[in-house]
Amino acid sequence: MRNWHDLSYLGRGTSRQKAALEAIQQTHIMEVLSDYRPVLAGTIPLNIDVVGSDLDIICESHDLHQFEQVVRKAFGCLPGFEVTQLDIKSIPTCVISFFTADFWFELFAQPLAVEKQNAYRHMDIEARLLEIGGMDAYQHIRALKQSGIKTEPAFARYFHIPGSDPYEALLQLESLTEQELRERVHLLRKD
Repeated sequence: MRNWHDLSYLGRGTSRQKAALEAIQQTHIMEVLSDYRPVLAGTIPLNIDVVGSDLDIICESHDLHQFEQVVRKAFGCLPGFEVTQLDIKSIPTCVISFFTADFWFELFAQPLAVEKQNAYRHMDIEARLLEIGGMDAYQHIRALKQSGIKTEPAFARYFHIPGSDPYEALLQLESLTEQELRERVHLLRKD
């Protein structure tokens, strides 16, 4: 599986991925956030982004107030700068958004290792599913997203993943081996 901490794949990717890498480098955002183990997550790394997709950067912070202060100092003067503190499934979370370098950035920090955060876990299983589904999966999921469907529900719909909560249903697949995942997808697609 891809090392999501290494952004070099963006430089070999689509024009949108290359533009994302340029925006990340131009803003020095990964250096600003380096103490928080930042990882670019979401649709752009997976190449299923649509017009207006933002750069989602997930971070590990055990002091969300300090995280907010670091980000505010570096990016607080940028258009659309907004901070939201909330609990997501009882986990304290800080979400900060702003616009620069032709992209909306959304920074997402929780007191969890980034690899344990749902955004990372979803991206990882989605990358595995896209590998199995091939170009057809990329095209159909992007089309579903263009029609207004969020990412995880689009994956659940395309791959026929059962369950009332597509976010949780995707996480149920992450422990499967590659062979088990291929078999499960094959069975689900046949139904």
